[in-house]
Amino acid sequence: MDESNGVLLKLTNISKSFSGVPVLKNVDLDIRPGEVHVLLGENGAGKSTLIKIITGAYTKDKGEMYWEGKPVEIAGPSDAMRLGIATIYQELNLVQEMTVYENMFLGREIKRSKYSFLDRKEMKRRSAELLKTLGQDISPEAKISSLGIGKQQLVEIAKALTLDTRLIIMDEPTSSLSASETEQLLSTVLELKKRGIAIIYISHRLEELLRIGDRITILRDGAKIATLNARETNTDEMVRLMVGRTLEDKYPKEQFTRGAEGLRVEKLRLKGSSKEISFTAYQGEILGISGLVGAGRTELARAIFGVDPIDSGKIYVFGRETTIRSPQDAIRAGLAFITEDRKGEGLILDQTLDFNMTIANLKNFRKGPFLMLSRLKDVSVDFISKLQVRPNDVKKHARKLSGGNQQKVVIAKWLCTQAKVFIFDEPTRGIDVGAKVEVYRLINSLVAEGAVVIIISSELPEILGICDRILVMHEGEITADLPRSEANQEVIMKAATGGV
Repeated sequence: MDESNGVLLKLTNISKSFSGVPVLKNVDLDIRPGEVHVLLGENGAGKSTLIKIITGAYTKDKGEMYWEGKPVEIAGPSDAMRLGIATIYQELNLVQEMTVYENMFLGREIKRSKYSFLDRKEMKRRSAELLKTLGQDISPEAKISSLGIGKQQLVEIAKALTLDTRLIIMDEPTSSLSASETEQLLSTVLELKKRGIAIIYISHRLEELLRIGDRITILRDGAKIATLNARETNTDEMVRLMVGRTLEDKYPKEQFTRGAEGLRVEKLRLKGSSKEISFTAYQGEILGISGLVGAGRTELARAIFGVDPIDSGKIYVFGRETTIRSPQDAIRAGLAFITEDRKGEGLILDQTLDFNMTIANLKNFRKGPFLMLSRLKDVSVDFISKLQVRPNDVKKHARKLSGGNQQKVVIAKWLCTQAKVFIFDEPTRGIDVGAKVEVYRLINSLVAEGAVVIIISSELPEILGICDRILVMHEGEITADLPRSEANQEVIMKAATGGV
């Protein structure tokens, strides 16, 4: 360790450009053993590029790196691994059909001797031992596919510990976790900290960062803006430094007058369920659906949109009874479903923006057997301009966009179908504070133009901040229908847990 200042990893004047465009500009960063160092910034601020330089995925253009006080070059992932640097990405790097212990020792299998068979007994023993130190009783012989996302995250951490890891980088580790899974992960992070392991933690959940972070380094437009002591700052200061301006209202809520009935669901029973669900959503309001993970919120949305079958019930769209047996039926009826998994279900990541924006309505861009490519491009250019998608290049692949801009492309896809009922499932998951505000403003504009908007969210501040009326679900049924004026976190949580 660098005895002069107790620094494990130090970066000075790190710069990186792509095609002449600078994405990192003379960034300094130091990481100390046993600290949780938060890396914060909007999408596109340079966080991912900096992490890829630390892990050897990218090489820096200029600057110096020091490990335990000595100059070091990290020319590839193997160099990072030798130093004891491990990364746990938002999209987990586990083989689903292999067991826990096979994943933990993949590529580094233990053998009984140099030329002998695998020592599976020893790998199982070590796996169980490491998981136990993290407070987990996960069976080493369990298949990864049988575990929830929270347990899989913990297997990734245990896997990192098999490498004698000194620094763990966690990229949005709680973005797909339930409240209880998040608590377990945060407890594990604090346990790792006690062992002297350094952690670089990336997340957009600001309150979470203040709970576990020691120091917070903020990037904006590729430059380091500040490093703050987590105990001496607050969310307002972090937001101001991230976006370069004050966000006086994190939830820009416009007031509308409730209009006509837009979507009515009567006695809907999901396949295999005995619970009946009824509700109405109106023009001129944003209807929120809250509840704990597993309450049936997403299942309800999928059933309404025709993804999953129903046993009985009726759906009315603007007063007309509509039979929806497939997503195609839903699209014809004017429904749009913005799923929580925008990368896996909302976009084709390796296709262009104009393709993604028009794919749900390609029939309107056909002339005989041919696509009218010029019209398709013109419509896409209009949406990019209207929604302020960045970069504003219709031929850019969706994979290259930030989370907030990807969400705008998904919204554009459904606007292209002339949808009038929009169901958003976790609309701001994994996107930064500034991009969230842009999505909320887009939602407000949809309501202003006469659309019906339903928002499913696990974030209570979001539900309370943007919605006019809130339905609460518990175990597959609606347990409360609350106007904005009567809703608060305590009332919602009581209904979400089955309380009266």
